[in-house]
Amino acid sequence: MTARPAPAWLTQWEFAHRGLHGPGVPENSLAAAEGAIARGMGIECDIQRSRDDHPMVFHDWELERLTGEAGATGDMSAEALEQLRLLGTDQHPVKLARFLEVVAGRAPLLIEIKSLPGYEVEWTCASVAWLLDSYEGAAAVMSFDPRVPEWFAAEAPGICRGLVGTDSYENGFEGVWRDPAALAAAQPDFLAIDVRDLARPEAAAWRAGGRPLLTWTVRSPGTRAIGLAHADALIAEGEGLA
Repeated sequence: MTARPAPAWLTQWEFAHRGLHGPGVPENSLAAAEGAIARGMGIECDIQRSRDDHPMVFHDWELERLTGEAGATGDMSAEALEQLRLLGTDQHPVKLARFLEVVAGRAPLLIEIKSLPGYEVEWTCASVAWLLDSYEGAAAVMSFDPRVPEWFAAEAPGICRGLVGTDSYENGFEGVWRDPAALAAAQPDFLAIDVRDLARPEAAAWRAGGRPLLTWTVRSPGTRAIGLAHADALIAEGEGLA
């Protein structure tokens, strides 16, 4: 497993989960990014892939919750996705290219690449890596899917990479972060662990080894206290914010 040091910024910032969103400011929007920047926070965002292989800043596999439209996110072109409106606002989904252009290094980014078991995630990895190659700001990629950091370790090793872990959220990757074989293949520079699972000994052992441990999603004063006690950086929203 890699022993290279992670960038210092990774543990010097608190990250707004899906940007600083709330009433009238939808998650993963440019407005949410601007809100995080104004508050002096880093930005965590999510990537889905459009039908024509553009990485889009959007969380869900389906459109309905965020846009009110029926259908799968990956069945629409980037242009069609950009024409949608995020519910109740004038904001719309944007390409990662546009998101990077707007953030422009003003805050560090944690870019979570969405995947599922069996999903062809390599195309998304390659597209994100190509965009980050010319991006001058601080940015890291991460995913629940260990194939993502494994891809970056092999194909774009200069980009900071992390493995997202949970034992409490059902997404097909529960417990993978604790699998020594998966960790050895993924070679993550950091872990980002479900705050509900920070008490597991594997999390403490990782941190004791001097490797960065981030935690999500901090949504309350109670989970904030847990995160501050057991992790190096928080990914927070709502009542979990300082």
